[in-house]
Amino acid sequence: MLLLCSLVSDANAQNPAPDNSWKPEHPPQLQQLLDAAVQTTLAKFAPKKLEPDQIAATLIDLNDPQHPAQAEYRGDVQIYPASVIKLFYLVAVHRWLEDKKIDDTAELRRAMHDMIVDSYNEATGYIVDVLTGTTSGPELPQKEIEQWWDKRNAVNRYFAALGYTNINVNKKPWCEGPYGRETQAIKLFKPTRNQLTTDATARLMAEIVTGRAVSTARCQEMMELLHRDPSASSADPDSQARAFSGLGIPPGTKLWSKAGWTSETRHDCAYLELPDGRRLVLTIFTVNHANEREIIPTLVRTVIAGLQK
Repeated sequence: MLLLCSLVSDANAQNPAPDNSWKPEHPPQLQQLLDAAVQTTLAKFAPKKLEPDQIAATLIDLNDPQHPAQAEYRGDVQIYPASVIKLFYLVAVHRWLEDKKIDDTAELRRAMHDMIVDSYNEATGYIVDVLTGTTSGPELPQKEIEQWWDKRNAVNRYFAALGYTNINVNKKPWCEGPYGRETQAIKLFKPTRNQLTTDATARLMAEIVTGRAVSTARCQEMMELLHRDPSASSADPDSQARAFSGLGIPPGTKLWSKAGWTSETRHDCAYLELPDGRRLVLTIFTVNHANEREIIPTLVRTVIAGLQK
């Protein structure tokens, strides 16, 4: 499998320090292409009542990885990210490992795999505990819950130091809902939910792809977990390889991604290597149309068609 961290020089492998100098170019033609693709998608799904404020997207052209180009549609709007948040926890784990703040154990590796490959919420909860030194459990006295909350914001502080804005990365994803001190914190502290923007999410994927997140070697490990095979058969109707961006890509496209979906949201953050060699990150969030499986692939398909003109 091709590992995209080869896009950067070997010198980067010797420099594990995080890169907080994200300054993509914003060429007008790329913005026009994305705007047109979004409008085409909105028009197609107008009969399904898809509204302009129910979709957000960020496109990053990585043909020149040292000079990424970006376009966005509502890219700075906070949206509940569902399981896409796990991409941020993955990077944080590797940063903590690189800094030797946590131990590299078989159980941690099992949880990282299950969090990204299978999108298990239980594995993610364990990862959040490891990253923050907090655990779920019964309610706590006021002083202790405040201390707990400060620890729980460790990942937020890390990404804020890198220049990430307008996001909240401090909640566990749930299957049936939070209890105990998790619910207590929701009542006491704001914001009450995880929040991401497509701009921040696309940036993070681009930094993984280009080796800027943590280190080149660790980016390679992340890419192995994010790789999807759209040609592989699956009985899972929500397969991350086949039910999101993978439905809109031409044959022969290589795909790395992290999807998220709930009863209200349907999202995907994808890195694509097209058969013609073009490389791009495309992050798409949709709300209030979780059961409409064609919105994301339609936008992906339209963007790719525009790029190939």
